[in-house]
Amino acid sequence: MEEETSPVSYEDLAQIEDEFEQIDTEIMRKQYILSAPVYAKRQAAIARISHFWPLVFEQAPVDIDQYIQPSDSQLLAECLTGLNVTRFEVPLGPERISEEVGNPRSVCITFEFAVNDWFTDQVLEKKFWYRRAADGWTGLVSEPVKIHWKKGKDLTMGLTDAAVRLWEARQKAGDMRAVKLPEYEALAKKVASDQSPSFFAWFGFVTARRWVSAEESAKAEKERESRRNKRKEGEEKAASPEIDISDDAFDDQNAEVMPTGDELAISIGDDLWPGALKYFTEAQENADDEMSEADFEDDDAEGGSDDEAPIDIRSLVTSKGKDKDKSKNKAEDGPPKKKQKK
Repeated sequence: MEEETSPVSYEDLAQIEDEFEQIDTEIMRKQYILSAPVYAKRQAAIARISHFWPLVFEQAPVDIDQYIQPSDSQLLAECLTGLNVTRFEVPLGPERISEEVGNPRSVCITFEFAVNDWFTDQVLEKKFWYRRAADGWTGLVSEPVKIHWKKGKDLTMGLTDAAVRLWEARQKAGDMRAVKLPEYEALAKKVASDQSPSFFAWFGFVTARRWVSAEESAKAEKERESRRNKRKEGEEKAASPEIDISDDAFDDQNAEVMPTGDELAISIGDDLWPGALKYFTEAQENADDEMSEADFEDDDAEGGSDDEAPIDIRSLVTSKGKDKDKSKNKAEDGPPKKKQKK
């Protein structure tokens, strides 16, 4: 006689997926806490290396490099002096009362610059909060960062300023979805006309979908925790929360300066930052190869030379646009495309 098997419901699968997510979050949190002292030691060491971060960006993977325009390359090469990434919702040091507090997916990325011809800021810091919407969506949201551009030097062609103006107008109106605003129309028009935004437009990023407030996220997390506890206690399957259909209908991408800004943040935080030493070493090796090739060509032309030309790191960095094929699929694929509305 064949054994009867009970069907597996969507709720059962969702519960298993939820448990995997909890494990991933715990691993990320503990890894951040354990690695923090080592990153601090690395920061102290690389602070003594000239042009460390410009060379790291020189060797950046495609996921990051595709956003960097030639004008951005010059600014980063000549003026970037520091980079730091923190998981600011996870407390470190004496203030840490538990290793189970804070979401490690929330990230703060800080750029430090020397005095330069483009803007007056010497520090640009951008925070991304990992939040859950009422309808179950999860992802990173951020607030636009004001960049104090010098006259005629705005590489974003007004995008970051327009993003800040819309943010402030919506806050004043008390509606973060407001579209009947002159600031919304102005930004939407700029977004539509600028298909290859500067890397620095990323500082104006807000969301890949719609803004999710801390209050909405906290409520959604509380409801999710309640349903999870009911399932664990073997109670009748918890009913899914009522969802406002307008959550799915509303999409803010017409006024988003960089629709994939969350992906860029993840690439910097999860790839470039932890792999900085690797990328710096690769940049140095590539520089050595290029110099050896140049020496070989000079020897052929002039009959050889006993003098070794020193490697000028600054020259290598500032010649990024000339010496490196910046396409890395950019020529074939074009600039990062906007996400499809869902």
